[in-house]
Amino acid sequence: MRSPWIDIAVKAISDKKGQETLIIDVGDVLGISDNFVITSGMNSRQVRALAEEIEDQITNKSGPKPIRIEGNNDYLWVLMDYGDFVVHVFHTDERDHYKLEKLWADMPTEMVQ
Repeated sequence: MRSPWIDIAVKAISDKKGQETLIIDVGDVLGISDNFVITSGMNSRQVRALAEEIEDQITNKSGPKPIRIEGNNDYLWVLMDYGDFVVHVFHTDERDHYKLEKLWADMPTEMVQ
C-alpha cells in the first residue's frame, strides 16, 4: 500500500526541480519498506535542497519525521527512511554509478517526471 506522504515528497521534489523521479513498489519482496522514491539533483547543493524540502514539506503537513537520514554529510546520495517508504536523493553521477533502479527493474515502477 502506498503511503499518502509519498505524494508530498514528490511535490517537494518537483518544487526543487528533481530529475527523473520514480516510485518503485518493493513491498512484495522487501519486508522493511513498501516503496522507494528515487530522484536526482545536478549537484550536491541541489541534492541538499531536495532532501531538506522533502523533510520540510512532510513535517509541515504534520507528517512523520524520517526514522533515519544518511548521506547528509557530502550530499552525493541522501537516503531518507520513513519506514513505509524510503527516499533516495542522488547526485546524477552517483545515480549513474549505482543504478539502483536497475536492481529493482522487475518491480512495478511509476515515472513521476
